[in-house]
Amino acid sequence: MEAPVKPDHLDQLSIATIRTLAMDAVQKANSGHPGTPMALAPLAYVLWTKFLRHNPGNPKWFNRDRFVLSAGHASMLLYAMLHLSGYDLSLEDIKKFRQWGSKTPGHPEHGVTPGVETTTGPLGQGFLNAVGMAMAEAHLASVFNRMDFDIVDHHTYAICGDGDLMEGASHEAASLAGHLGLGKLICVYDDNHISIEGPTDLAFSEDVSKRFEACHWHVQNLGDQANDLAAIANAFEHAREVKDQPSLIILRSHIGFGAPNRQDTREAHGEPLGEEEVKLAKRSYGWPDEKFLVPDAVLAHMRHALDRGRGLEEEWNGRFAAYKKSYSRIAERLEQAIAGNLPSDWDSSIPVFDPQGGSMATRVASGKVLNALAAKIPWLLGGSADLSPSTRTLIDDSGYFSRDQYANRNIAWGVREHAMCGCSSGMSLHGGVRPYASTFFIFSDYARPSIRLAALMKQPVIYVMTHDSIGLGEDGPTHQPVEHLASFRAMPNICVIRPADANETAYAWRAALMRKNGPTMLVLSRQGVPIFDRSRVAGAEGLLKGAYILSREKGSAPHIILIASGSEVQLILRAQEVLAQANVDARVVSMPSWELFSEQPASYREEVLPQGIRVRLAVEAGSPLGWRDWVGDAGDVIGVTSFGESAPGEEVLANYGFTVENIVERATRLVRSFLC
Repeated sequence: MEAPVKPDHLDQLSIATIRTLAMDAVQKANSGHPGTPMALAPLAYVLWTKFLRHNPGNPKWFNRDRFVLSAGHASMLLYAMLHLSGYDLSLEDIKKFRQWGSKTPGHPEHGVTPGVETTTGPLGQGFLNAVGMAMAEAHLASVFNRMDFDIVDHHTYAICGDGDLMEGASHEAASLAGHLGLGKLICVYDDNHISIEGPTDLAFSEDVSKRFEACHWHVQNLGDQANDLAAIANAFEHAREVKDQPSLIILRSHIGFGAPNRQDTREAHGEPLGEEEVKLAKRSYGWPDEKFLVPDAVLAHMRHALDRGRGLEEEWNGRFAAYKKSYSRIAERLEQAIAGNLPSDWDSSIPVFDPQGGSMATRVASGKVLNALAAKIPWLLGGSADLSPSTRTLIDDSGYFSRDQYANRNIAWGVREHAMCGCSSGMSLHGGVRPYASTFFIFSDYARPSIRLAALMKQPVIYVMTHDSIGLGEDGPTHQPVEHLASFRAMPNICVIRPADANETAYAWRAALMRKNGPTMLVLSRQGVPIFDRSRVAGAEGLLKGAYILSREKGSAPHIILIASGSEVQLILRAQEVLAQANVDARVVSMPSWELFSEQPASYREEVLPQGIRVRLAVEAGSPLGWRDWVGDAGDVIGVTSFGESAPGEEVLANYGFTVENIVERATRLVRSFLC
């Protein structure tokens, strides 16, 4: 029988285990970042054993605290904590760090490793996600808690490093979090003075305390106390007492702590220590020269988290059962929101747009559809980067989300596109809400890293992007997206939809809300477009299949297939009529979403775009890149291969060849060349 271990010695034994697991895993992989896990092991130990409310046996328990390692390069710190706490992450998984198909990838990935709340790697992203998680918690608590029941009541903890705070996106999110008074957000800044190139003072000398204080955060600077467990615990206690401000705890750590030749060096940041240096570091901890050693006493101690977590969840389940008896209707609504299920009648009030109403910009139609949906889906919320009046993304019967009104559903993100999309991902990851985010399509450039990570994590965020082409007009080439459709179509796991008229827009929202395994981007026009008379052409429900025959040819087979998306569909529809007068029989295909069309059975794709009809012309006011996949070698594309111009939209479109006359001329030439 092993002799009992004194509590203070057990603390140090556990911390050394975290450090050595990180060193050994990085060394075995011959790749990774050992220094930060070695430095922050005491911090992680205090947080996970004394403060973090979680259940390793059920990583998805809804009222758990969220933990985000924004400094994702320090992934072995998180993996060590998950393994030791009893998550479904074995020592063998630790030994497969950074290997193909392992549960321990180089940077934490949501959906790959149990207990990992978000995918971090690009610096600053985790910080943005954490702010979004805290926003979701604040909103749900305000909506669902009652005087006698705090059903939604948890904290969001994050660890960030110098790189996170250098990235401009962190400034956006910190400013917003302080403005909103998110008191349940607690971040630790690992001030280790080292980045990849060397000392941080090569490029970074700002006073972080003053910056965050100016953003209305509660700040504690512990200085050089990264190994003082009592000081760290006291800092967390103080942070939890602050209810009306997010908290920042600044900790001066020593990267590669205990490695005699690597501590406080850039090499400790992103390189394995080397076998000899690992031995020397272990010796400094009083640790045997044994790889992947986890003492039984440490495992038993750390895995008290399983019993503690089970008790926390059982207590919450009992509280929720009592809550459900007292407030059955709102309890059922919370359950539905957490499950991400749509109400049975969620789309019953979506408007059908009358073709007699004249033209309507698809952004305007989107605003009407959004409000119809918001009335049926109470957990749908979002906003724009200071553009809601233009992008039409205000929910009419709600005010703005604020520190005094967290229950409101309109989010004023300010001019912060990157934070808007990164925080929206955090809200989605938190669960219980369905976020949308909006800006002009051109400014997706400022949000692209966050959108990419949403796609990587398969988060069903909805992006409402307006002013979709050179047709927006007078604002000129700085505001006219040209390459953007092509670039997002190249991004895996995002569904891009560019509807042609108001009724297609209504179905685009349906498609977005039904999609659960990735983000959807609605790309909408500023200028008015005709509302098609659906008694004369096919129904707009064809959008749900990505592409459909809007207007059929007259004969048994068309001479040419005309394909377009968005505002250009009206042009090919009119061109069909003109071509018919010249005895050219054309089929018109509206193709709002390549991704949805690609998901359809081969038989349906063949029905819409038969392989035997090789003469095809695609028309889209954007880059032609990618259209060859749909028109083939015998086809052609009318697109945009240069930046736009500042002039009225119709004039810009006409000068770039987006006219019925040009489409007819190009189509006729294609048919003749093929027949010859």
